[in-house]
Amino acid sequence: LVGDLMTREWLAVATRAMPAASDGSHTRARIVTGLVAGVAEFRDHPLFHKIVDVDPELLLPYVLDRRGATQLALLALLAEALREGHADGSVRVTHPERQARAVLLVVQSFALSLRTMTDEDDPELDAAAFLGELRTLLERTLTP
Repeated sequence: LVGDLMTREWLAVATRAMPAASDGSHTRARIVTGLVAGVAEFRDHPLFHKIVDVDPELLLPYVLDRRGATQLALLALLAEALREGHADGSVRVTHPERQARAVLLVVQSFALSLRTMTDEDDPELDAAAFLGELRTLLERTLTP
């Protein structure tokens, strides 16, 4: 039941975070903006906070042992977006499923572990500064 709830809620976060193709930006910009916004929204999500506070071990299998339904769905969405970026020339062309998995590994680390690295009293080390670093990492890895 909790797994189904996580999948529903977190796919909704991903869907809301991705800018529409009609906004005039190239695919890479939409992917990067969507992933950074998704990480920020995920980290603020009440279900994520509840799991981290009450039963953080619930997340461990999805980090250490296997891909869950949410990760599989996110990988499919991401691979599709990357293929669009390959086609329009805005994303570095490589194996789309491998690229999606590599990007998701980076994004997951920011989503799950960011609070271990931040110092909210220092604007150079607060969450916003790290989300800026995530944006830079994604831009640089996806740029042709």
